[in-house]
Amino acid sequence: AVSGMLAAIAIPNFVKARATSQQNACINNLRQIDAAKNEWALEKRKSVTDVPTEDDIKVYLFHSQLPHCPAGGTYTINAVGQPPGCSIPDHKLP
Repeated sequence: AVSGMLAAIAIPNFVKARATSQQNACINNLRQIDAAKNEWALEKRKSVTDVPTEDDIKVYLFHSQLPHCPAGGTYTINAVGQPPGCSIPDHKLP
């Protein structure tokens, strides 16, 4: 009975901690994508309305590849003047 009570308390906390960890990792990925967009725009003399492709910013990213959302969301690069986005609603830059 005691182990059942401990499991009932621990499992929801574990699920919440995992979701928070995935959200934080996703936000960090969005920051990296945003920095890559800004570097691309600065080097190529682009305006805030220009939209880079994935190939345009890969060179500025770790391992030259677009990161993946740990929760399974998909990223949208967007224009230089807009933050990148994730398809999961809570995963966005502050």
